[in-house]
Amino acid sequence: MAVGTTIKTIQDIMRKDAGVDGDAQRISQLSWMLFLKIFDDKEMEYELFQKGYRSPMPDRLRWRSWAADPEGITGEALMKFIDDDLFPTLRDLSPDAGSNGSAILLRRVFEDSYNYMKNGTLIRQVANKINEIDFNKTEDRHLFGEIYEKILKDLQSAGNAGEYYTPRAVTQFMVDQVDPKLGEQVLDPACGTGGFLACAIEHIRRSVKTVDDEVLLQKSIHGVEKKPMPHLLCVTNMMLHGIDVPIQIKHDNTLARPLKDYTVRDRVDVIVTNPPFGGVEEDGIETNFPASYQTRETADLFLVLIMHILKDGGRAAIVLPDGTLFGEGVKSRIKEKLLTECNLHTIIRLPNGVFAPYTSIKTNLLFFEKGKPTKEIWYYEHTYPEGYKSYSKTKPIRIEEFDAEKAWWTNRIENEHAWRVPVEQVIENGFNLDIKNPNVAPEENGDPVEILREYERIQAEAAATREALKRELMASLSVGK
Repeated sequence: MAVGTTIKTIQDIMRKDAGVDGDAQRISQLSWMLFLKIFDDKEMEYELFQKGYRSPMPDRLRWRSWAADPEGITGEALMKFIDDDLFPTLRDLSPDAGSNGSAILLRRVFEDSYNYMKNGTLIRQVANKINEIDFNKTEDRHLFGEIYEKILKDLQSAGNAGEYYTPRAVTQFMVDQVDPKLGEQVLDPACGTGGFLACAIEHIRRSVKTVDDEVLLQKSIHGVEKKPMPHLLCVTNMMLHGIDVPIQIKHDNTLARPLKDYTVRDRVDVIVTNPPFGGVEEDGIETNFPASYQTRETADLFLVLIMHILKDGGRAAIVLPDGTLFGEGVKSRIKEKLLTECNLHTIIRLPNGVFAPYTSIKTNLLFFEKGKPTKEIWYYEHTYPEGYKSYSKTKPIRIEEFDAEKAWWTNRIENEHAWRVPVEQVIENGFNLDIKNPNVAPEENGDPVEILREYERIQAEAAATREALKRELMASLSVGK
C-alpha cells in the first residue's frame, strides 16, 4: 500500500475514536506514534553499526515490543499500558539512560505529547497501519517526506494567525542563496516543523564525503520552536533527514531569553527563518530587548535577535511582511540598526498568494551579511508565471520560478525586474524600504485636471437628467388633474 493511502487510512481510523477531537489532535496523536516507530527503526540501524549500543528505553516500551506484532496487545490492556506505563516512564527517563544521549530527546518529546485516543482496539489498528511503512527503506522515507509536508499543509491551513507553512520552493531558494557550508553552524530560531533546516541538511550533505564530515553536519543544525506539536514534528522531520539524535532542536521561545544573555558561544554562521508575523508577543517579552527596540510585534523582535546572534561575516535570509519595510517608529530604528550593522544586499519582493491560503499578506525575502554597513540594496520583483493571476493550494510557487533570480544573482544588472537603491535614498526617506519597481511604467491614471473636468461634466449631465425627469413627472401629474 502506498504511504499516502496508509496515512489517509490512519486518519480515517482516528475519526472513529471519541477521544480525538479535530485535525490538530489527530496529527498530534499520529506524530508521537510515528516518532516511536521511526526511533525504533533508527535503533535497528544503531544495533547493526554501533558496537555496544544500548537503548535508553526499557525493552517493554520499545515499538518492536508492544506495537510491531499485528496480533499483539490491544483493547483495554493496550490503553492501560500506554497511559499508565509508556507515557509516565518516558517522561521520567534518566537523562543518561542508553548510550547516545537520546534519553533527553525522548523526555522532551513525551513531556509535551498526549494520548488522545480512548479506544485500544483503534490504537492497535493505527499501529498496524504505521507498521506498513519501513523508515529504513530509502523509497518509503523519501515518499513519506512528501506525505509529511501534505499533512503539515492540511494542519496549518486551519492554524493560528501569523503562522504559515513556508512553501518548499521558498525555503529551498533561500537556503541555496545563503549557501551554508559544511562546518558552519545553522540556526532557525522559529523553526516550526523544520522546513528550512531540512533544506539546509540536504544542501550541506552534498559536501559530506567522510564519516567525520557527517558527524560535523549532525552537530551543525540548530532550531528552536515554542509550540509542542510543531516541535515534535520538527524532531521527527530531522530524524527522517538523517539527524540521528536531534537534541539541538529545542522546545523553547527564543524571544523569552534576554538579548544580553546571548553570548559569543551562542553566535551562529547562518540563519534562515520565516518568523511568525502579524502576531503579538505576550506581556513582558519586549523587556528582554533594549528600550529603543522594544515592541510586541513578533517579526520585529526576531529581526533584532537575528542581528545580535549572527557572527561577524554571518549570513541570514528571512521572510518579512511589507509592513516591516514601510513601518515607522520602532520599525524605523530596527531598520537603521540593520543598515548600519549589516549589509542588506538583496530584497526579493514576492507577489500576492505565495502563502495562500493561509494569508494574503505580501511578503519579502531579505538577505544580509553581518559586519559591514549597507551601501546599496538590490531589489528583485518576482512575477507570476505566464497565465497565473495568483498562487493557490493547487498551483503553488515552484522552485523553477526562481531560475531567473539565480541567474541574475551573480551578474547583477538593472532590468525590468531588478533595480538598485543607494542606502542614502533609504535614509532620506526615513528608512522606508518599501521601494517600488521604477522600471515598470505606472498605470496611466490621467491628468488630474482633465479627470476633474470629466467628473464635473458627468455631474452636470446627471443634474440635467434629474431636472428633465422632474419636469416630465410634474407634467404627468398636471394632466391627470
